[in-house]
Amino acid sequence: MTGRISGLGRILLGGVIAMTVAQAAHAQERKLPYWASLASGDVLMRTGPERTFPAIWRYRRRDLPVQVIQIYGDWRKVKEVDGTEGWMLSTLMSAKRTAIVVGQFPAAMHASPEESAAVNWQAEPGVVGKLPQCEAGWCLFDVGGKKGWIRSDRIWGTSPGESYEE
Repeated sequence: MTGRISGLGRILLGGVIAMTVAQAAHAQERKLPYWASLASGDVLMRTGPERTFPAIWRYRRRDLPVQVIQIYGDWRKVKEVDGTEGWMLSTLMSAKRTAIVVGQFPAAMHASPEESAAVNWQAEPGVVGKLPQCEAGWCLFDVGGKKGWIRSDRIWGTSPGESYEE
């Protein structure tokens, strides 16, 4: 076995590189602000867009939602649920939509997107879940496979009036 890459290997490697560049370019084209989540369970927030800037926070919670408010090369200035702002490497972030429950009391997760629908679950403040869909002030909230519709004003990770489906 040699250290050379076969013709097929070169084609596959070229394809992977092209996809990575295309994804990075697409991320640059997204309209600010936009939502993202932490792709790692160990992410540093810095005071500026370089590794030489001091870290002001270390996040140990994968999937935590953040709002991207500025782009500088491979760095993203983000805002988190409590309003803290700082810079993170884009490679440590994901386009996967998530949200965190806010407020002082548990939030009802309904069987359908209406207040009168049966309550499937209650989500405590601070719970993070996936957001596969939002419509008309409600979002489908998935916490480890436990799903229900939650009012969008009870979560942070979506914009008012936003509608989408994965």
